[in-house]
Amino acid sequence: MSAAAPASGAIDYWCNRFFPEQADIWNAAVGATGIAVKFRTDGNDSFCDAETMVARMDELGIAAVILTVAHRPAHPETTDFELVAAQPDDLERLAADYPGRFFGQWSIDPRTGMAGVDEAAAMLAQPWCVGLHTHTHSFDRRFDHADYYPYYSLSATHDVPFVMQAGTSGGLMPSECGVPVGIDRPALYFPQVRFVLSHTGWPWVDECIAMALKFPNVYLGTSVYPPRHWSDELVAFINGAGRRKCLWGTGFPAAGHRHCLDQLQELDLGDEARANLLGDTARRVFTRLG
Repeated sequence: MSAAAPASGAIDYWCNRFFPEQADIWNAAVGATGIAVKFRTDGNDSFCDAETMVARMDELGIAAVILTVAHRPAHPETTDFELVAAQPDDLERLAADYPGRFFGQWSIDPRTGMAGVDEAAAMLAQPWCVGLHTHTHSFDRRFDHADYYPYYSLSATHDVPFVMQAGTSGGLMPSECGVPVGIDRPALYFPQVRFVLSHTGWPWVDECIAMALKFPNVYLGTSVYPPRHWSDELVAFINGAGRRKCLWGTGFPAAGHRHCLDQLQELDLGDEARANLLGDTARRVFTRLG
């Protein structure tokens, strides 16, 4: 594999917990669902300790990564998303040890009512928390479901983005909840909230692009899918009308940082489009990054 060209000031808007002990958790989850997913196993692009991750980021020109954050359930199932997310104490340590390099987005559970809203508000008071997030398919609720609206209101009040997985589920979960057009009414109702439709919206990529084109406050994220898996329409959007509407992410370990940046070199992106994709747009969306 060729060395990835440094991406000056890059921001990964969706990274899951990367510590070495996570490997067994991911392997168990993949085995339980039977999905065909391969994780990076080469030592320079796989699970690692914090010091190694920072060295990797420095080498690749990655300024910061935004981790998904959640509490571990008391009695978790193998496939619970909370098992692959970082925990609040992880972020406290990372933010203290490596200022400006690691941030978190609190992953909400829309089933928890106002108790969950209060908890999200408490997390947004933490200096490391830069947004809200949901793993859509874990809860089988479309983006316009009433259970999400208090969290959207919280995003508006605190001026933070709301990131959600759009498209199909990687596991054996209902996929209809991830249709990109589900953001239509929330985007109208909360024009001040910056919504990020993640995972390219596949297999509804064109619908995801349409939502990002229609609404000034809707963005498209590439997390989980390396560039070789991007459709021609998506690449054209990143390079053209959507050059200020797309964010680069890995969904690590679903995609490795080095692996993604290597493949990005193969795309014929203009300088402005590349700079926006890799970091400039993320800074406009996640305004708490500074």
